[in-house]
Amino acid sequence: MTEVVRPFKVLGIQQIAIGATDKTRLQKLWVDMLGLELTGTFKSERENVDEDICAMGKGPFKVEVDLMQPVDIEKKPAVHATPLNHVGIWIDDLPKAVEWLTAQGVRFAPGGIRKGAAGFDICFLHPKGNDEFPISGEGVLIEMVQAPAEVIEAFAKLAA
Repeated sequence: MTEVVRPFKVLGIQQIAIGATDKTRLQKLWVDMLGLELTGTFKSERENVDEDICAMGKGPFKVEVDLMQPVDIEKKPAVHATPLNHVGIWIDDLPKAVEWLTAQGVRFAPGGIRKGAAGFDICFLHPKGNDEFPISGEGVLIEMVQAPAEVIEAFAKLAA
């Protein structure tokens, strides 16, 4: 296999997002039973999501666990329809990653790079390819998240 030179690095898991029709049932497991810390909330009519933002771990190795329910169960996107809604990955240089991956035929979801619920720049790899961009998440929505400097530095120390 030929080694590919990429102008960016995937550093680690930033988040997982779990959807249900009622996020209080998710809270029972993730917060009450497993002890994750509730660190915030996010609600967006446009994205049809009402979510609780939880955390496991600390510092730059903290992983966000988003517990989501739809604002309107009849509207799209249906954040509850796939229980494991998406996986978020830390990226050291998001603009370079998007540019390079697009040139390789990776399909991105509409919306481009924008601020996410946790305040980081994000974008999404589309779960399905098409003729123009055949490479996709093959059924999995993947959120690419711009890692802040402290996360980039922490992962660099681990790799050394």
